Amino acid sequence: MKSEGKDKIKRVLGIYTGLMEGRSINKAKAAEEYNVTKRSIQRDIDDIRSFLDWQTKRKGYVDSVIYDPRKKGYCLEHISKTKFTNSEILALCKILLDSRAFIKEEMKIMLAKLISCCVPKDDQKMIKDLIRNEEYYYVELKHGVKFMDMMWDIGQAIQGHNYIEVEYNKKKGMVKRKLKPAAIMFSEYYFYLTAFIDDEEVQKRFDVLNDSFPTIYRIDRIKKLKVLNEKFHIPYKDRFQEGEFRKRIQFMYGGKLQRVKFRYYGDNIENVQDRLPTAKILSEENGVYTISAEVFGSGIDMWLRSQGDEIERLN
Repeated sequence: MKSEGKDKIKRVLGIYTGLMEGRSINKAKAAEEYNVTKRSIQRDIDDIRSFLDWQTKRKGYVDSVIYDPRKKGYCLEHISKTKFTNSEILALCKILLDSRAFIKEEMKIMLAKLISCCVPKDDQKMIKDLIRNEEYYYVELKHGVKFMDMMWDIGQAIQGHNYIEVEYNKKKGMVKRKLKPAAIMFSEYYFYLTAFIDDEEVQKRFDVLNDSFPTIYRIDRIKKLKVLNEKFHIPYKDRFQEGEFRKRIQFMYGGKLQRVKFRYYGDNIENVQDRLPTAKILSEENGVYTISAEVFGSGIDMWLRSQGDEIERLN
């Protein structure tokens, strides 16, 4: 029995070494070489797969044994990029569910793909159990629109600097716009397109009168989208920087750049700093902070009013 155990160890290590060296392992030839059945070789390969799966959990990178029909044997597939850990996948699933950004059908498909592709089989049930209740009671948004394909088309237009034409459902009715798409952003349940209007007559009816400030469109309200062959050019130095824009916008309400100044009487200044990344503390006295922040648009007014007696606007 001890001899059989040693033989198995040598056999498994031999097969593993061959895989690591880039060789393919033919089951019939390996069985003949080690004088065992093909079933024994299959068990050895399954043991190696279990070991590699365990390594994935510990180290993050992905090695797996796959059958290559062209080589008529088993080969080692190495994926050098880091695989998500179980805890990272759980966090991503929770964030997705809490976002409520997609209809229920799309959400279920994405969650299933995340778990299936990124979580070792032994741990998939645990992740599914941890999100099962939230997934079951998931409430999709009222618009009920599938828009991911459209969002991808917009992304390609942004990348290619193509003009787009949209039919957009505003509260007052449908409007048609020719736009220079700038960025796709997400905030409070919805995905948005930020874009520059390419129509001077339309621009005159807006508060925004020049290309420094984009207009904002909820993607689920875009009823028709056409990507045009016509290109636009923005010099690199003038390119739209969505990261900087995102720091300065509240509730995705567009408008001019302004600086607000207010006093904060609350208990946790970090709440303000997290909400307004451009916030600067001008002074602090007896736990009352005077703060200045650079922001776009009228969304800041909504946020300031929502804070009640904790905030006093000074300008």
